[in-house]
Amino acid sequence: MLSRIPNCCFCTAATAHPWLFVGLGNPGEKFKETRHNVQLPMNRVHCKALFGEGYVLEAPVLLAKPQTYMNLSGESVGPLAAYYKLPLNRVVVLYDDMDLPCGVLRLQPKGGHFSHNGLKSVIYHFRGNREFARLRIGIGRPPGQMDPKAFLLQRFNATAQGRIDAALPEGVAALKSVLSKGLTETARLFNQQQKYKHIRLQTLPT
Repeated sequence: MLSRIPNCCFCTAATAHPWLFVGLGNPGEKFKETRHNVQLPMNRVHCKALFGEGYVLEAPVLLAKPQTYMNLSGESVGPLAAYYKLPLNRVVVLYDDMDLPCGVLRLQPKGGHFSHNGLKSVIYHFRGNREFARLRIGIGRPPGQMDPKAFLLQRFNATAQGRIDAALPEGVAALKSVLSKGLTETARLFNQQQKYKHIRLQTLPT
């Protein structure tokens, strides 16, 4: 999702606090396109992350994809936020969420970790502070008695992949709206739209 943000002119400096958009996932070809990896990486390394920086809609933006494993994500995200001296209300973490139907998104200004190991690590490296935004990307629940860990490391089937592909532009639009309208207003409008999608998709098989 991160690499699909258009109109990004890469640079080395910014005049205001930039936004940091972080996509959590596991590194390497083994995990590519699995349910734990629903974003695409950047092209240089900084603070244990594939990284890019530039301007979107004239706003300074940092894009990062930690190259630690999911449960160590904070080892990258914490130092990145500290290096750029970012207030946590300028950080948005994108992550997979089994509590949402596949392809449904939610934007939240803050919250807990909901037993997500990547978020646990981020919160730990933010010294317990949870005042950062999250873009939750629904991947659905495992079928039957399937082990959730095995489910997370599976590749998407055609139906699920189609839903994820359709959701990515919606997520990009939400992130661009955060830059122009702010987090609170964007979350209000975006989540209202996604609520109807949730109702439509929650009973459909993937």
